[in-house]
Amino acid sequence: MKLQSTICRGCAFFAMVLILFLSTSVIQAQSYSNNSTLSESPAASSGVNWLVGGRFGLSIGSGGGGSSAGLQIGPMAEVLFNKNIALGSELNINTQSGTPVEWAVYFKYYFDTSNPSIKLYGDGGMGLWFITGGPYIGLRFGGGAHFKVANNLYIPADLQLGPVFVTGGNFFYIAITTGIRYELP
Repeated sequence: MKLQSTICRGCAFFAMVLILFLSTSVIQAQSYSNNSTLSESPAASSGVNWLVGGRFGLSIGSGGGGSSAGLQIGPMAEVLFNKNIALGSELNINTQSGTPVEWAVYFKYYFDTSNPSIKLYGDGGMGLWFITGGPYIGLRFGGGAHFKVANNLYIPADLQLGPVFVTGGNFFYIAITTGIRYELP
């Protein structure tokens, strides 16, 4: 019972952080769009861009004496505050037993590279996992690269991994994915 109340408090904290992040992002986007002229995009006047897209790939879960592999698919969105710093959120659906669903928020840092068509990054954050038995908190760390294929269009290669704290033990996951990313002009 004590673990369930701790998980509930963790879920409430996670929800509050996400609500604050999203409301701040919306307020900033509205204020920037009100200050810009018709010939000037909100992103150009504010330095804030949005990146939207989806992911698809392989996910592997291990815990409780066994492992299982499945597919992962889901939408994502990021707020790029400058050329290096971004905050994002994802909703990932996995096909393993119990159909684990992850709702994640993360901080991403894009590294400076000499090749402008490749954007290398590292990221870290936390996720709320909906698996049979309740919502659980997980940590995520990873990185990858975005490969530019057209103006504002990228194909990512991404690796994410981390523990998920479930009742009676831990679960560890690895996701190797690709997808598509579009930077809104």
